[in-house]
Amino acid sequence: MLLPYYQDVFVEAGCDEAGRGCLAGPVFAAAVILPRDFAHDILTDSKQLKAEERAGLRTFIEKNALAWAVADVDHEEIDRINILNASFLAMHRALDMLSMRPEHVLVDGNRFKKYGELAHTCVVKGDGKYFSIAAASILAKTYRDEFMQKIACLHPEYEWHSNKGYPTIKHRNAVLKHGFSPYHRKTFRVTDPQMDLFHSSDADIELV
Repeated sequence: MLLPYYQDVFVEAGCDEAGRGCLAGPVFAAAVILPRDFAHDILTDSKQLKAEERAGLRTFIEKNALAWAVADVDHEEIDRINILNASFLAMHRALDMLSMRPEHVLVDGNRFKKYGELAHTCVVKGDGKYFSIAAASILAKTYRDEFMQKIACLHPEYEWHSNKGYPTIKHRNAVLKHGFSPYHRKTFRVTDPQMDLFHSSDADIELV
């Protein structure tokens, strides 16, 4: 079972994002503040769970969290400021939307742009270690998947209903054949389905 919190003095918000390595659509982020005694038998990194498990956990988190919020940064803004900065901005926006003010931010990953004057702690693979980050990963993932499902019918050739915008072989082949849709990130380039996706200004995109 994951740990309930990183420290037990300050009100702590867990943050995580979804969609950083995608070719299309926004990057989503969530911020979640959980009760000190929060626990759940299966809550963990969203990537380790089935879609139906994530859906059930989303309902549970939204009902039991002290505060939660989900925000996004769209593909056009990603192209303007790059995906790393867009991920930070989405997390900041989620923190802005919380109904309860956190005193400490617990972030998944190894980098974060300071949010106001609040202290923060980065935890590599934190979504598999702390409930609040795992909860944020569930919300960010489910809200983003829901968005991609809604727009999938507009451009069925990219199969977003199944790949959610991630750079699968079929998705990359579709981009090479049809070009970018209005929802694609234009600064993300695909040269060949057998080659790694890369970004012109940020080389450490997560292909998950």
